[in-house]
Formats: sequence, structure tokens, C-alpha cells
Amino acid sequence: QLQASGGGLVQPGGSLRLSCEASGLTFSRSVMGWFRQAPGKERESVAAVSRSGGTTLYADSVKGRFTISRDNAKKTVFLQMNSMKLEDTAVYFCAARHAISSAMYSRPGDFVYWGQGTLVTVSS
Repeated sequence: QLQASGGGLVQPGGSLRLSCEASGLTFSRSVMGWFRQAPGKERESVAAVSRSGGTTLYADSVKGRFTISRDNAKKTVFLQMNSMKLEDTAVYFCAARHAISSAMYSRPGDFVYWGQGTLVTVSS
């Protein structure tokens, strides 16, 4: 089970930090990802982090603004969002997939376990 939190209303240029706590899966052996879905649009990848946290992947639209990280001891993955834009408005989902060694995944179809989503609204 994945429980996302931290969504809310933020002004353009502002920051928000999302958290996703995992239970019932081997967190330290899972690649974790953040995805988002805006109204009328398909779900898209935002960021992913390897089992150890040593490798991260980002969508071009968020590079340099968003940072994904994880705390394996707390079974939690984070998404720090800075310099937010209107187009960042969406429901954000965290997801997990068990992986071997240094394998990485980033596409929504690669992930097996999904959280319920948290709404992020960027508006002035």
C-alpha cells in the first residue's frame, strides 16, 4: 500500500513537498516513481529513483525544479517541487515496482503498486 500526502494549493514560483509512505512491500528493493495526471490528459512520468537512491530520472518538464529522494529506513519517497508553474497542476501519484540490483523504470506501465493520488494546484 502506498499513501501519498502533501498536496495542496501553491502560487506560481512556490514550493511543495510530497511524501509517499509504503507498507506491505519490500520498499528497499523497489524502484519508486512519481507520476501526475492533469484533467483530460494521460498520466505522465515525473521522476523515478532507484532502490538505493543513487540513480534518479526526471521528465524534461521538471528537470532542475523537482527533486526525488527516498528514505529506506522510513519506507518513504519524497518529491520536492520548486519554482512551480501553472502547468504542474495535476493529481500526483506515487508508484512502486520491485526491481533487481540497479534496474530503473520510469514509464507508468512499468509500475505495479500505486497510491491513491494527491491533488496539487498551482494558481495565483
